Amino acid sequence: MSEQLSEWITEGRLAPEAKVSEAWVAGELQVSRNTVREAFRLLAHDGLLVHEFNRGVFVAPVTAADVRDVYRVRRIIETAVVRSLQPDDRHRLGALAELVGAARTAAGHGDWVEVGTANMRFHRALVALADSPRLDLTMRRLAAELRLVFAVSRDPQRFFEPFVERNSSLVDLMAADRFEQAADYLDRYLADSERAILAAFADRAPTLD
Repeated sequence: MSEQLSEWITEGRLAPEAKVSEAWVAGELQVSRNTVREAFRLLAHDGLLVHEFNRGVFVAPVTAADVRDVYRVRRIIETAVVRSLQPDDRHRLGALAELVGAARTAAGHGDWVEVGTANMRFHRALVALADSPRLDLTMRRLAAELRLVFAVSRDPQRFFEPFVERNSSLVDLMAADRFEQAADYLDRYLADSERAILAAFADRAPTLD
């Protein structure tokens, strides 16, 4: 239940600061309201939802500090996973290549929200190469937080378009057993992504910082 709501955030169905109705969620998922309340509690503990007294439950807002922290964790996890790969892992890159293809297809249709979703699934699949259930759980939460972070950008095409081909280049480097170079490339990639999001924050109202 909490995983489904987290996926909705990752997919962009629930935007930052949007109110989340207990009755609506129960109806959408055909579950009891007690089940929904427990899911709300778990996601509030994870920082994805917030309870406001006498107002209800809302998707958490994000700040520039959140952006910096999310990207700090991403750099630690994702680049370490890439560096840990071995030549025998080349046959496991198919899911990444498929997600690059999905992003290209969505871009061709002008569906930039779906491009963003494919991008986040790409990075989750990348971390999944570590075969670590704990890292997978961490990345699932990060993916939801990333969607909230990405929502700051008023121009999703401008933000996501360059990373479609950068994901492709990353896969090419790994497929060629150039894992150290791929990790360095990913580190620069993430730094560029972080700068773009922070620039989007700077363009918004000062109260968001």
